[in-house]
Amino acid sequence: MRIRILKDGPVLIETSGKFKVKVGEKEEIREGKVVALCRCGRSNDKPFCDGSHARAGFRAEGVEIEVE
Repeated sequence: MRIRILKDGPVLIETSGKFKVKVGEKEEIREGKVVALCRCGRSNDKPFCDGSHARAGFRAEGVEIEVE
C-alpha cells in the first residue's frame, strides 16, 4: 500500500483488492487501485475528493508513505 498526500490536493491511497469505507452509519465496499480522500473539507462527496480543492485555492504540503 502506498499513501500519497498530494501538495495542494487530496490524500491518495493506492492498494490492490477491496477495502471498506465507513462514514458514520454509511458503509461502502470499494475495489480498485486508487482512492482519493478529501482534505480541504469542501468536497460534496466526503470523504472522497471531488476536485473542490482546486476551486477553493487549498494549499498544503505533500508527503509520500510506503507501507509494506
